Amino acid sequence: MNDTTLEKLKPADIALPRLGFLGAGWIGRQRMECIASSRAGNIAYICDSSPAAIDGVLQGNPGVKVARDFDELLDAELDGIVIATPSALHAEQSIRALERGMAVFCQKPLGRNASEVAAIIRAGESANRLLGVDLSYRFTQGMRQVHRMVASGNIGEVYACDLVFHNAYGPDKPWFYDSRLSGGGCVMDLGVHLVDLALWTLGFPAVERVTSSLFAGGKRLEEISNQVEDYGIATIELTSGAVVRLACSWKLPVGCDAIISADFYGAKGGLAFHNVNGSFYDFVAEQFQGTSRTILASPPDAWGGRAAVAWARQLQQVGAFDSEICHAIEVAAVLDAIYGRDELHTSELKVNMPAESRA
Repeated sequence: MNDTTLEKLKPADIALPRLGFLGAGWIGRQRMECIASSRAGNIAYICDSSPAAIDGVLQGNPGVKVARDFDELLDAELDGIVIATPSALHAEQSIRALERGMAVFCQKPLGRNASEVAAIIRAGESANRLLGVDLSYRFTQGMRQVHRMVASGNIGEVYACDLVFHNAYGPDKPWFYDSRLSGGGCVMDLGVHLVDLALWTLGFPAVERVTSSLFAGGKRLEEISNQVEDYGIATIELTSGAVVRLACSWKLPVGCDAIISADFYGAKGGLAFHNVNGSFYDFVAEQFQGTSRTILASPPDAWGGRAAVAWARQLQQVGAFDSEICHAIEVAAVLDAIYGRDELHTSELKVNMPAESRA
């Protein structure tokens, strides 16, 4: 979804889309509240296996109906479903909802590998229903400024990108640590944001080669197994000659809660996006010219639910399939390459890609 599209997605005096929420944990509840407070959708149904999670929603939303299970949610008269469930369930749940004629907004990763992502996108295209994924960092003021600057040629042709996401903690759900359920460790959980930010900012250029090293407990993982990595580094070489380097981790002793950054260097200058004082939520964007710097964006910035709100507003006005989501296949293919899985080319996962990515 580009900036022009976002500018058009203002609340309108038309019926709000009726939405169901599959998963009412912290993420699902936060996205729900953002959509409700923005008047981008009508919170009609929730479905969660936790009675406590359901009670928490109903206390603030007494008119919301509760579906006993996913099948009952699918039978409800809904325009769209917001999915915030474990990664292993994303593909099946997204495809079933799309096939029932409902739009879908899914937590990242959309699928555990490129094949799953392509299957979901084919389902959305076949049903002609809107499909979105919660790549929330795109919607920070800082990254949108960086994206605009790169697209305008402000720093010249970008030849180097460095992206980092080190989390001093780790997931608190056991399924994250089983690759069969999660699709991978910190690279799948955090690196998906880095790969997406790099390719999105650069206009989704073609990828030529990917190399990586993965570690668990300080030891290199030499082969694919059910064990997941807690530290990963990768180099992504683009056909343009530019190089993207990324690093991410769980439970790394970095002296603060998190280190998150995305730096882009061109022939005419540099751009940087980074968190402030170890925060997971506060970010600054800067432009570099030699040794001088200019602030482009700074806190406060309530960005957490913007991706969900933008999807709901787009659904409110045009609920048809948007081919922009096809770029998720390219991101997933890079993640597959980082993990050393069977190399999957986007040409082998054919859908109707946007024109700029068919070269």
